[in-house]
Amino acid sequence: MDEIGVALVGAGRMGAFHGSSLARRIPGARLVAVADPAPGIAERLGADRAYTDPAEAFADPAVDAVVIAAPARFHADLVVAAARAGKAVFCEKPMALSLADADRAIDAARAAGVLLQIGFNRRFAPDWQAARALLDDGRLGTPRVLRSVTRDPGGFDPSRVPPDTIFNETLIHDFDALRFLNPGAEAVEVYATADALVEPGWRERGLLDTAVVVVRFANGATGVAEACFEAAYGYDVRGEVFGSGDMATMGDGRRSGTVFSGADGRIVETARSDQELLASAYVAELAAFVAAVRDGTPAPVGGEDARAALAIALAAAQSVRSGRPVRIEEVGG
Repeated sequence: MDEIGVALVGAGRMGAFHGSSLARRIPGARLVAVADPAPGIAERLGADRAYTDPAEAFADPAVDAVVIAAPARFHADLVVAAARAGKAVFCEKPMALSLADADRAIDAARAAGVLLQIGFNRRFAPDWQAARALLDDGRLGTPRVLRSVTRDPGGFDPSRVPPDTIFNETLIHDFDALRFLNPGAEAVEVYATADALVEPGWRERGLLDTAVVVVRFANGATGVAEACFEAAYGYDVRGEVFGSGDMATMGDGRRSGTVFSGADGRIVETARSDQELLASAYVAELAAFVAAVRDGTPAPVGGEDARAALAIALAAAQSVRSGRPVRIEEVGG
């Protein structure tokens, strides 16, 4: 298969970025269709066809693979429908919002014999890949303490954000990063604290905006993940692995290496969005997906990874509500 025909399902903020990458930045891919209710997006992205119903894209014989970037509540059903249509699937995180739906998506892809990859972009960021290489080479020794941080710049509409979003859609990146940086070990217990500190009024509707989660792994390592919906200084994604042999840190939120010095002290320009800070990772994950579809190789991050990260997210949400540590087995993980 020389060129992969791809359909984009959902062309909002993230979907439009993926669509632009497929149209202009991914060798071997061709954006042939866009399925989204908004008019004019397919034309702007250079796709041949525009659909309002994803089922039409799944039925299109020119489509070999689909990239799902619709709202999270639709992900599992879309994965199942695309897989049953015989299309390889790239799905933005989270793949599902319940473990039952995660299993349904995984089973559909397996039954159809199609590739299923999930959009955990940090695995494709150079810093995180370099840290994982150090782990694989044994230079960091055995992981003891891991850390992952996500701080968003804010500015979103809270009325469109479901209550557990900080766990299911924000920290789920961090939960996957902790697993990626502690290879071969699975989470066994989670303790989380969270509150509405950006906007205390959100607390009444159960929308929490700031959280710290401690994850205990089967190999004894402890992971700490933290997130906040508003960081005044920009978009901040960082990580750390402290092992028995050495330590590695990843990310610092800088837009560039330039530092300004003046009367007010040293000033560093920071990235203001995920698409700015992690642009190369977003492109790399799609390039890896297209290559896997073309070459018939396994997905570099698959449905089982999505399920494991979701189990941590569900346990974290339950821990906040119960005020106690929650074992992964309690949520069905």
